[in-house]
Amino acid sequence: MPFKPKRPCSYPGCPKLTHDRFCEEHQKLTDKQYEKYQRDPIVKKRYNRTWKRIRDRYIAAHPLCEKCASLGRVTPAQEVHHIKPLSQGGTNDVDNLMSLCTSCHSEITAREGGRWRK
Repeated sequence: MPFKPKRPCSYPGCPKLTHDRFCEEHQKLTDKQYEKYQRDPIVKKRYNRTWKRIRDRYIAAHPLCEKCASLGRVTPAQEVHHIKPLSQGGTNDVDNLMSLCTSCHSEITAREGGRWRK
């Protein structure tokens, strides 16, 4: 299946072409700015290096989106979702985690009243 054509990076003045919103260089920069200025410090403490290790192990063990799999679709998982959010007393235990594709994770997050993701 052919890819969509590349488009210019959305960062002001950047002429690089990309398949995503920003080129690799500016994606890192915008992620860093988000972490520094917009992300809640309490949330930042919950999602630290330990969480990244847990997430990586879970994705390796569950490489497909669990919600899509229940609907008979095969979609690679990109994100790990807490079934019971940490803010509501959930934990990082394996029985509280679910591997999801970005689309399914965005849908669940929007339904629960969280921030909408791309």
